[in-house]
Amino acid sequence: MTTQPEMRSTPASPRDMARAFTPALTELVEDPLYSQVWADPALSPRDRSIATVAAVVALYRPDELPAQLRRAVDNGVTQAELAALITHIAFYAGFPAAISASAIAARALRD
Repeated sequence: MTTQPEMRSTPASPRDMARAFTPALTELVEDPLYSQVWADPALSPRDRSIATVAAVVALYRPDELPAQLRRAVDNGVTQAELAALITHIAFYAGFPAAISASAIAARALRD
């Protein structure tokens, strides 16, 4: 008798997947990145998400992009704004990176 693996409603983030192999790295992401940098009131979480998605698209980080896209939506960035951001970034980071980001966004942000 085989059992089905438990299905997650939300895919694991790269950080969650890496936690078992690199717990010290995960701790650095949680503190200081999320506890201090993301908490700094100089930028809103929405603005930080826009900057982060732009950087992740430009640097072509396909494993990180879905989690950052979902975080951006949670922080108030609309899907239309993300589409415009990816289009804008194409002129600076290249069309291949933007096309890949668009395909990733279409999968990550499905209803």
